[in-house]
Amino acid sequence: MISKSSKIYVAGHRGMVGSATVRKLQKKGFNNLIFKTSEELDLKNQSLVDQFIAEEQPEIIIDAAAKVGGILSNYKYPYEFLMDNMLIQNNLIKAAHELDIPKFIF
Repeated sequence: MISKSSKIYVAGHRGMVGSATVRKLQKKGFNNLIFKTSEELDLKNQSLVDQFIAEEQPEIIIDAAAKVGGILSNYKYPYEFLMDNMLIQNNLIKAAHELDIPKFIF
């Protein structure tokens, strides 16, 4: 059972999926949510992700983060989008695993 006071980090909280997740959590009474914008934390940088997760020690990480663009950007740079998004997810998963974060939702 997840407590309403559980510390939850929502990666990608400003995107479509992440912002909907935040609204749902808040509506259900979860009030210990933590966020970082991409300007505040580069999720493509493993050492920064490790440092942030180690400092914050969330009980739950919800990964809704991704590099996104329009149809044209995705068409022109499919490799770059794929690589950046794999880097983001892998960095979060690795930090969660190595720092013993109990729950990870992807």
